[in-house]
Amino acid sequence: MQTTIGWIFWDPGAVRRYEALGAPGPLGYVASRAAPLAPAGPDAVVAAFGSISPNVIRWVFDLVSDFEPFWRARDEAVAEGLHLYAPAIVEPLIAAGPDLWRVVDDLPSVGRVLFGAHMRMPRPDDPLLSAWHAVNCIREWRGDTHWALVAAAGLSGIEASILHNAWLGYDRDWLPQSRGSSATEIEAGWRSLGEKGLANADEVTPGGVQLRQRLEDDTDQLCVRIWKAYGADNTRALAMALEPPCELLLARVDETAGPNYQPASRARSI
Repeated sequence: MQTTIGWIFWDPGAVRRYEALGAPGPLGYVASRAAPLAPAGPDAVVAAFGSISPNVIRWVFDLVSDFEPFWRARDEAVAEGLHLYAPAIVEPLIAAGPDLWRVVDDLPSVGRVLFGAHMRMPRPDDPLLSAWHAVNCIREWRGDTHWALVAAAGLSGIEASILHNAWLGYDRDWLPQSRGSSATEIEAGWRSLGEKGLANADEVTPGGVQLRQRLEDDTDQLCVRIWKAYGADNTRALAMALEPPCELLLARVDETAGPNYQPASRARSI
């Protein structure tokens, strides 16, 4: 699900469209993804996005007054890119769309604000884009679920990014830096993790890594209901159909962003 969606964040066709609308580089990704929640203002988007630097999100709101053109531009780039870079995904995704929407429509929205905001958006008439949007809603439901667990663990967004970076085995501070966090924000995150006993001398403790693993495991467990509702046979068939084209989409991320990006689609290095 992550790979089916995430490749578009760095797609040059999407970036070109965003820049034409006035948001350079990764700011267009923020504008397109935030579009369903943007009427609630930057503070709501900061709360929903979790690990993206609040300063980056407020910068986007300074640049963008109308977010829906970014939503439409993103959809144009999705339809174009799937046909160009992973054409084998098109037919199975279209076929899965109606059943995926059946599952999405039955998911609880309580506590899942970004998912709920996405559900208010019109569903595309194009069957490929419609199915892609169903997958995107599943992805946002999982993300909201994960951030609820992060908040329940008493972690801030920057603290969660530092723990996630250590759990992945990435170079120090790579992940928070990639999400726009400043040196001051990152320093504050390390300090607060140290006060909680989750970091020591600028290293995340084994307990911090274990906490991040528990958050991942608990998120996975809560998301089992999606695939139970979709059905075991349907889930296996969808995974088998989507994995080969998604490998191509992940290779596309390597080309357009780099091999560390989209970590949710990658095996951990440690």
